[in-house]
Amino acid sequence: MLPDDPRHNLVVRRFPFQVYILIPLVALVLQAWLPRQHYLSVTAYVDLPLVVTIYFALSRRNPVQGMFMGATLGLLQDAMTHQAIGLNGITKTVVGYLAASVGVRIDEGSLLVRVTLSVGLSLLSSALYLFIFEQLLGLDKEWHWQTEILRGLGNALMAIVFYPLLDRLQLKD
Repeated sequence: MLPDDPRHNLVVRRFPFQVYILIPLVALVLQAWLPRQHYLSVTAYVDLPLVVTIYFALSRRNPVQGMFMGATLGLLQDAMTHQAIGLNGITKTVVGYLAASVGVRIDEGSLLVRVTLSVGLSLLSSALYLFIFEQLLGLDKEWHWQTEILRGLGNALMAIVFYPLLDRLQLKD
């Protein structure tokens, strides 16, 4: 007899349907509105739709759902900016897929794991964005890795603040 696979014991978090609609919408609206407020220049170091994509992908542990969540949020984010449509869509699709794939293999309940994944996936998202912008579109972009590291840390800070709040919205069995 084969031993039990520890991955089958991982909890898949479920949320009310409204949470899947409202939380991403709030993240998109805040991401579009906050940078326009001059007194909130810190928002350049946070990507709320990315933070929401990572959270739901890790929580649901389904790579296909993570991929679709990332694609939807990324394309909607692109639609609200003056950038090429698809840049954020592609990067968040990849990040959603990878976050869910990692979530299947590890228990993402600890704060250290969530912060580490948020920083790592944020840096991956930035690297993919730069690759697509420069290599596939052939455009030049001023890029500073120090800024991207700060953005990764800003996203991790948002994860520390918002993930426990979002955990409270899950359905109890």
